[in-house]
Amino acid sequence: MTQDERLRVLVLFGGCSTEYGVSLQSARAVLEHMDRTLFTPVMAGITRAGAWQLYTGPLERIEDGSWAQDAEHCAPCVLPADRTRRALLLPETGEWVEFDVAFPVLHGKNGEDGTVQGLLELAGIPIVGCGTLSSALCMDKDRSHKLAAAQGVLVPRSAVFSRGADEAAIAEEAERLGWPLFVKPVRSGSSYGVNRVESREQLLPAVEEAFSHDSRVILEEAVPGFEVGCAVMGGDTLFTGEVDEIELSQGFFDFEEKYSLKTSAIHCPARISPDKAREIRRTAQVIYRALDCRVFARVDLFLTPQGQIVFNEVNTIPGFTSHSRYPTMMAKAGLSFRELITRLICLGVEA
Repeated sequence: MTQDERLRVLVLFGGCSTEYGVSLQSARAVLEHMDRTLFTPVMAGITRAGAWQLYTGPLERIEDGSWAQDAEHCAPCVLPADRTRRALLLPETGEWVEFDVAFPVLHGKNGEDGTVQGLLELAGIPIVGCGTLSSALCMDKDRSHKLAAAQGVLVPRSAVFSRGADEAAIAEEAERLGWPLFVKPVRSGSSYGVNRVESREQLLPAVEEAFSHDSRVILEEAVPGFEVGCAVMGGDTLFTGEVDEIELSQGFFDFEEKYSLKTSAIHCPARISPDKAREIRRTAQVIYRALDCRVFARVDLFLTPQGQIVFNEVNTIPGFTSHSRYPTMMAKAGLSFRELITRLICLGVEA
Protein backbone atom coordinates (compact mmCIF):
# COMPACT_ATOMS: atom_id res chain seq x y z
CA MET A 1 0.00 0.00 0.00
CA THR A 2 1.41 3.39 -0.97
CA GLN A 3 1.40 6.36 1.38
CA ASP A 4 -1.42 7.96 -0.62
CA GLU A 5 -3.57 4.86 -0.10
CA ARG A 6 -3.14 4.76 3.67
CA LEU A 7 -6.07 5.86 5.77
CA ARG A 8 -5.35 9.19 7.47
CA VAL A 9 -6.37 9.02 11.12
CA LEU A 10 -6.83 12.18 13.16
CA VAL A 11 -5.80 11.32 16.74
CA LEU A 12 -7.10 13.85 19.25
CA PHE A 13 -5.43 14.01 22.66
CA GLY A 14 -5.22 16.19 25.77
CA GLY A 15 -8.35 18.25 26.36
CA CYS A 16 -9.98 20.52 28.96
CA SER A 17 -10.40 17.79 31.53
CA THR A 18 -9.02 16.64 34.86
CA GLU A 19 -7.97 13.53 32.93
CA TYR A 20 -5.67 15.46 30.60
CA GLY A 21 -2.55 13.54 31.68
CA VAL A 22 -4.21 10.15 31.26
CA SER A 23 -5.21 11.13 27.72
CA LEU A 24 -1.58 11.89 26.86
CA GLN A 25 -0.49 8.42 28.01
CA SER A 26 -3.28 6.71 26.09
CA ALA A 27 -2.63 8.70 22.92
CA ARG A 28 1.04 7.84 22.86
CA ALA A 29 0.23 4.14 23.18
CA VAL A 30 -2.39 4.31 20.41
CA LEU A 31 0.06 6.11 18.11
CA GLU A 32 2.89 3.70 18.90
CA HIS A 33 0.75 0.68 18.08
CA MET A 34 -0.91 2.09 14.97
CA ASP A 35 0.07 0.05 11.90
CA ARG A 36 1.89 2.57 9.68
CA THR A 37 1.57 0.28 6.66
CA LEU A 38 -2.20 0.87 6.82
CA PHE A 39 -2.61 4.24 8.50
CA THR A 40 -1.03 7.67 8.54
CA PRO A 41 -1.63 9.48 11.84
CA VAL A 42 -2.52 13.16 11.98
CA MET A 43 -1.90 14.33 15.54
CA ALA A 44 -3.88 17.16 17.12
CA GLY A 45 -3.48 18.09 20.75
CA ILE A 46 -5.92 20.15 22.81
CA THR A 47 -4.25 22.12 25.59
CA ARG A 48 -5.67 22.39 29.09
CA ALA A 49 -6.93 25.84 28.11
CA GLY A 50 -8.70 24.44 25.05
CA ALA A 51 -6.36 25.54 22.26
CA TRP A 52 -6.11 23.11 19.32
CA GLN A 53 -2.63 22.45 17.95
CA LEU A 54 -1.51 20.33 15.02
CA TYR A 55 1.46 18.43 16.43
CA THR A 56 4.22 16.86 14.32
CA GLY A 57 6.87 16.19 16.97
CA PRO A 58 8.13 13.07 18.78
CA LEU A 59 5.69 10.87 20.66
CA GLU A 60 7.61 11.01 23.94
CA ARG A 61 6.79 14.71 24.23
CA ILE A 62 3.10 13.85 24.17
CA GLU A 63 3.36 11.54 27.16
CA ASP A 64 5.53 13.82 29.30
CA GLY A 65 3.25 16.79 28.58
CA SER A 66 5.88 18.98 26.93
CA TRP A 67 4.33 18.72 23.46
CA ALA A 68 2.42 22.01 23.86
CA GLN A 69 5.67 23.93 24.48
CA ASP A 70 7.27 22.51 21.34
CA ALA A 71 6.81 25.58 19.11
CA GLU A 72 8.78 23.98 16.29
CA HIS A 73 6.26 21.14 15.97
CA CYS A 74 3.02 22.88 16.94
CA ALA A 75 0.72 24.96 14.76
CA PRO A 76 -2.67 26.37 15.79
CA CYS A 77 -5.51 24.56 14.03
CA VAL A 78 -9.28 24.46 13.97
CA LEU A 79 -11.82 21.89 12.88
CA PRO A 80 -14.49 23.65 10.81
CA ALA A 81 -17.99 22.19 10.86
CA ASP A 82 -17.79 21.95 7.08
CA ARG A 83 -19.16 18.72 5.65
CA THR A 84 -17.54 19.31 2.25
CA ARG A 85 -14.05 18.39 3.45
CA ARG A 86 -12.50 16.40 6.25
CA ALA A 87 -9.59 18.56 7.24
CA LEU A 88 -8.01 20.74 9.89
CA LEU A 89 -7.47 24.36 8.96
CA LEU A 90 -4.22 26.08 9.92
CA PRO A 91 -5.33 29.74 10.31
CA GLU A 92 -1.79 31.16 10.22
CA THR A 93 -1.06 29.79 6.74
CA GLY A 94 -4.48 28.94 5.31
CA GLU A 95 -3.29 25.37 4.77
CA TRP A 96 -5.68 22.42 5.07
CA VAL A 97 -4.53 19.12 6.60
CA GLU A 98 -6.84 16.38 5.39
CA PHE A 99 -7.79 13.14 7.15
CA ASP A 100 -10.33 10.34 6.72
CA VAL A 101 -11.46 9.39 10.23
CA ALA A 102 -11.11 10.80 13.74
CA PHE A 103 -9.95 8.82 16.78
CA PRO A 104 -10.64 10.86 19.93
CA VAL A 105 -8.35 9.64 22.71
CA LEU A 106 -9.85 12.07 25.19
CA HIS A 107 -10.96 11.08 28.68
CA GLY A 108 -13.55 12.78 30.85
CA LYS A 109 -15.46 15.99 30.24
CA ASN A 110 -15.10 17.87 26.96
CA GLY A 111 -13.91 14.73 25.24
CA GLU A 112 -15.76 11.63 26.36
CA ASP A 113 -19.12 13.25 27.07
CA GLY A 114 -20.40 13.85 23.54
CA THR A 115 -19.05 17.37 23.04
CA VAL A 116 -16.22 16.51 20.62
CA GLN A 117 -18.34 13.75 19.11
CA GLY A 118 -21.03 16.32 18.30
CA LEU A 119 -18.52 18.52 16.51
CA LEU A 120 -17.21 15.57 14.50
CA GLU A 121 -20.71 14.39 13.57
CA LEU A 122 -21.71 17.92 12.57
CA ALA A 123 -18.72 17.97 10.24
CA GLY A 124 -19.64 14.54 8.81
CA ILE A 125 -16.47 12.87 10.09
CA PRO A 126 -16.46 9.13 10.94
CA ILE A 127 -15.55 8.51 14.57
CA VAL A 128 -13.51 5.68 16.07
CA GLY A 129 -15.76 5.28 19.08
CA CYS A 130 -19.21 6.06 20.37
CA GLY A 131 -21.31 8.86 18.93
CA THR A 132 -22.77 11.95 20.55
CA LEU A 133 -25.83 10.37 22.15
CA SER A 134 -24.15 7.32 23.65
CA SER A 135 -21.14 9.33 24.85
CA ALA A 136 -23.41 11.75 26.70
CA LEU A 137 -25.59 8.99 28.14
CA CYS A 138 -22.67 6.90 29.38
CA MET A 139 -21.10 9.90 31.10
CA ASP A 140 -24.36 10.47 33.00
CA LYS A 141 -24.50 7.89 35.81
CA ASP A 142 -28.16 8.56 36.56
CA ARG A 143 -29.55 8.28 33.03
CA SER A 144 -27.34 5.35 32.04
CA HIS A 145 -28.57 3.41 35.07
CA LYS A 146 -32.20 4.13 34.23
CA LEU A 147 -31.80 2.92 30.65
CA ALA A 148 -29.96 -0.22 31.75
CA ALA A 149 -32.65 -0.92 34.36
CA ALA A 150 -35.31 -0.62 31.64
CA GLN A 151 -33.60 -3.58 29.95
CA GLY A 152 -33.82 -5.67 33.11
CA VAL A 153 -30.26 -5.08 34.32
CA LEU A 154 -29.78 -4.67 38.08
CA VAL A 155 -28.53 -1.22 39.14
CA PRO A 156 -27.61 0.25 42.55
CA ARG A 157 -30.26 2.11 44.54
CA SER A 158 -29.54 5.83 44.32
CA ALA A 159 -30.73 9.40 44.73
CA VAL A 160 -29.79 12.44 42.64
CA PHE A 161 -29.55 16.07 43.81
CA SER A 162 -28.90 19.36 42.04
CA ARG A 163 -26.74 22.15 43.40
CA GLY A 164 -28.60 24.06 46.09
CA ALA A 165 -30.55 21.00 47.29
CA ASP A 166 -31.74 20.95 50.89
CA GLU A 167 -29.11 19.40 53.15
CA ALA A 168 -31.73 17.70 55.29
CA ALA A 169 -33.21 16.01 52.21
CA ILE A 170 -29.77 14.77 51.21
CA ALA A 171 -29.18 13.38 54.69
CA GLU A 172 -32.61 11.70 54.70
CA GLU A 173 -31.89 9.93 51.39
CA ALA A 174 -28.50 8.84 52.69
CA GLU A 175 -30.14 7.24 55.73
CA ARG A 176 -32.59 5.47 53.43
CA LEU A 177 -29.76 4.06 51.29
CA GLY A 178 -27.75 3.04 54.35
CA TRP A 179 -24.09 3.24 55.26
CA PRO A 180 -21.62 3.00 53.71
CA LEU A 181 -22.61 4.67 50.46
CA PHE A 182 -20.89 6.45 47.59
CA VAL A 183 -21.20 10.12 46.71
CA LYS A 184 -20.34 10.89 43.08
CA PRO A 185 -20.62 13.67 40.53
CA VAL A 186 -23.28 12.54 38.05
CA ARG A 187 -20.89 13.28 35.18
CA SER A 188 -17.19 12.63 35.74
CA GLY A 189 -14.51 10.07 34.96
CA SER A 190 -11.59 8.29 36.63
CA SER A 191 -13.37 8.56 40.01
CA TYR A 192 -12.71 12.29 40.34
CA GLY A 193 -14.91 13.71 43.10
CA VAL A 194 -16.02 10.25 44.23
CA ASN A 195 -15.98 9.37 47.93
CA ARG A 196 -17.01 6.39 49.99
CA VAL A 197 -18.96 7.73 52.97
CA GLU A 198 -19.17 5.73 56.17
CA SER A 199 -21.26 8.05 58.34
CA ARG A 200 -23.48 11.14 58.36
CA GLU A 201 -20.54 13.29 59.50
CA GLN A 202 -18.69 12.55 56.26
CA LEU A 203 -21.71 13.11 54.00
CA LEU A 204 -21.90 16.86 53.39
CA PRO A 205 -18.14 17.35 52.80
CA ALA A 206 -18.30 14.56 50.21
CA VAL A 207 -21.36 16.14 48.59
CA GLU A 208 -19.58 19.49 48.44
CA GLU A 209 -16.57 17.91 46.76
CA ALA A 210 -18.78 16.13 44.22
CA PHE A 211 -20.53 19.43 43.42
CA SER A 212 -17.11 20.94 42.62
CA HIS A 213 -17.02 18.57 39.62
CA ASP A 214 -20.63 18.74 38.42
CA SER A 215 -23.93 20.52 39.00
CA ARG A 216 -25.60 17.25 40.04
CA VAL A 217 -24.49 14.58 42.49
CA ILE A 218 -25.66 11.02 43.00
CA LEU A 219 -25.82 9.13 46.28
CA GLU A 220 -25.43 5.44 45.55
CA GLU A 221 -25.64 2.38 47.75
CA ALA A 222 -22.41 0.44 48.24
CA VAL A 223 -22.85 -2.83 46.37
CA PRO A 224 -21.21 -5.78 48.17
CA GLY A 225 -18.77 -7.96 46.28
CA PHE A 226 -16.19 -6.84 43.76
CA GLU A 227 -15.96 -5.04 40.43
CA VAL A 228 -15.64 -6.82 37.11
CA GLY A 229 -15.23 -5.37 33.64
CA CYS A 230 -15.90 -6.40 30.09
CA ALA A 231 -14.37 -4.94 26.93
CA VAL A 232 -16.93 -4.77 24.11
CA MET A 233 -16.23 -3.97 20.47
CA GLY A 234 -18.39 -3.78 17.36
CA GLY A 235 -21.63 -2.55 15.86
CA ASP A 236 -24.11 -5.02 14.39
CA THR A 237 -21.87 -7.88 15.54
CA LEU A 238 -20.22 -7.67 18.96
CA PHE A 239 -16.93 -9.10 20.16
CA THR A 240 -16.06 -9.21 23.86
CA GLY A 241 -12.73 -9.58 25.59
CA GLU A 242 -11.98 -11.63 28.67
CA VAL A 243 -13.73 -10.50 31.84
CA ASP A 244 -11.40 -8.94 34.40
CA GLU A 245 -11.67 -8.55 38.16
CA ILE A 246 -10.51 -5.80 40.50
CA GLU A 247 -9.16 -7.07 43.82
CA LEU A 248 -9.11 -4.39 46.52
CA SER A 249 -7.32 -4.70 49.84
CA GLN A 250 -8.88 -1.48 51.15
CA GLY A 251 -11.03 1.51 50.17
CA PHE A 252 -12.37 1.65 46.63
CA PHE A 253 -10.98 1.88 43.10
CA ASP A 254 -10.30 5.63 43.12
CA PHE A 255 -8.11 7.65 40.75
CA GLU A 256 -4.87 6.81 42.56
CA GLU A 257 -5.60 3.10 42.64
CA LYS A 258 -6.66 3.02 38.98
CA TYR A 259 -3.32 4.36 37.82
CA SER A 260 -0.93 3.09 40.53
CA LEU A 261 -2.47 -0.19 41.84
CA LYS A 262 -0.77 0.49 45.20
CA THR A 263 -3.12 -1.67 47.24
CA SER A 264 -5.15 -3.41 44.55
CA ALA A 265 -4.68 -5.91 41.74
CA ILE A 266 -6.42 -6.64 38.46
CA HIS A 267 -6.93 -10.26 37.48
CA CYS A 268 -7.57 -11.05 33.84
CA PRO A 269 -9.27 -13.39 33.33
CA ALA A 270 -11.38 -12.89 36.43
CA ARG A 271 -11.30 -15.62 39.08
CA ILE A 272 -14.88 -16.69 38.42
CA SER A 273 -16.58 -19.64 36.75
CA PRO A 274 -16.82 -19.79 32.94
CA ASP A 275 -20.63 -19.71 33.22
CA LYS A 276 -20.56 -16.52 35.29
CA ALA A 277 -18.06 -14.94 32.87
CA ARG A 278 -20.44 -15.70 29.98
CA GLU A 279 -23.32 -14.15 31.92
CA ILE A 280 -21.26 -11.02 32.54
CA ARG A 281 -20.38 -10.76 28.85
CA ARG A 282 -24.06 -11.11 27.89
CA THR A 283 -25.04 -8.43 30.41
CA ALA A 284 -22.31 -6.11 29.11
CA GLN A 285 -23.65 -6.52 25.57
CA VAL A 286 -27.20 -5.70 26.72
CA ILE A 287 -25.94 -2.49 28.36
CA TYR A 288 -23.79 -1.62 25.32
CA ARG A 289 -26.87 -1.89 23.09
CA ALA A 290 -29.18 -0.08 25.54
CA LEU A 291 -26.84 2.93 25.62
CA ASP A 292 -26.40 3.00 21.82
CA CYS A 293 -22.66 2.30 22.00
CA ARG A 294 -20.67 1.59 18.86
CA VAL A 295 -17.10 0.65 17.89
CA PHE A 296 -15.88 0.10 21.48
CA ALA A 297 -16.54 0.67 25.17
CA ARG A 298 -15.70 -0.90 28.52
CA VAL A 299 -18.64 -1.95 30.67
CA ASP A 300 -17.97 -2.06 34.42
CA LEU A 301 -20.18 -4.07 36.76
CA PHE A 302 -20.29 -5.49 40.28
CA LEU A 303 -20.50 -9.17 41.13
CA THR A 304 -22.15 -9.71 44.51
CA PRO A 305 -21.48 -12.63 46.90
CA GLN A 306 -24.87 -14.02 45.83
CA GLY A 307 -23.75 -14.03 42.18
CA GLN A 308 -25.86 -11.06 41.09
CA ILE A 309 -24.49 -8.81 38.34
CA VAL A 310 -25.08 -5.11 39.02
CA PHE A 311 -24.32 -2.32 36.55
CA ASN A 312 -21.74 0.29 37.54
CA GLU A 313 -20.82 2.41 34.50
CA VAL A 314 -19.65 2.45 30.88
CA ASN A 315 -16.39 4.04 29.79
CA THR A 316 -16.75 5.04 26.13
CA ILE A 317 -13.04 5.96 25.87
CA PRO A 318 -11.30 3.73 28.40
CA GLY A 319 -7.58 3.92 29.10
CA PHE A 320 -5.43 2.83 26.19
CA THR A 321 -1.96 2.38 27.62
CA SER A 322 -0.36 -1.01 27.10
CA HIS A 323 -1.26 -1.95 30.71
CA SER A 324 -4.81 -0.55 30.65
CA ARG A 325 -7.77 -2.81 31.25
CA TYR A 326 -9.44 -2.61 27.83
CA PRO A 327 -6.44 -3.66 25.71
CA THR A 328 -5.49 -6.25 28.32
CA MET A 329 -8.95 -7.86 28.15
CA MET A 330 -8.77 -7.91 24.37
CA ALA A 331 -5.24 -9.33 24.42
CA LYS A 332 -6.44 -12.20 26.62
CA ALA A 333 -9.13 -12.83 23.99
CA GLY A 334 -6.48 -13.09 21.27
CA LEU A 335 -6.17 -9.55 19.89
CA SER A 336 -2.78 -7.88 20.11
CA PHE A 337 -2.66 -4.14 20.75
CA ARG A 338 -1.78 -3.47 17.09
CA GLU A 339 -4.58 -5.72 15.83
CA LEU A 340 -6.99 -4.04 18.25
CA ILE A 341 -6.18 -0.54 17.02
CA THR A 342 -6.56 -1.69 13.41
CA ARG A 343 -9.94 -3.29 14.12
CA LEU A 344 -11.20 -0.21 15.94
CA ILE A 345 -10.20 2.18 13.15
CA CYS A 346 -11.82 -0.01 10.53
CA LEU A 347 -15.00 -0.22 12.61
CA GLY A 348 -14.99 3.57 12.95
CA VAL A 349 -14.87 3.99 9.20
CA GLU A 350 -17.71 1.52 8.71
CA ALA A 351 -19.97 2.85 11.50
